[in-house]
Amino acid sequence: MSHLHAHSDQLLARVRRIAGQVAAIERSIGAGAPCARTLHLAAAVRGAIGGLMDELVEEHLREHVAAPGLSDAARAEGAAELAIVLKRHFR
Repeated sequence: MSHLHAHSDQLLARVRRIAGQVAAIERSIGAGAPCARTLHLAAAVRGAIGGLMDELVEEHLREHVAAPGLSDAARAEGAAELAIVLKRHFR
């Protein structure tokens, strides 16, 4: 997805925040924090990953399925790629 390059700084910042959230879960478990605290941290990570996934799916749709000028074959390929990812995501 070379088109992501235009937003790479924002995406990388988002991924780094998620990595920080995952590290907080690790610290929480290691410190024996109350389970409710750790659950909240895990829920936050899940939400952050979901938001990242939403952004990536939207970008893929715009660039590889709905962009003007794409051939029918390119649209079909973009849709097939997305279908594979979504099947894995929703397992």
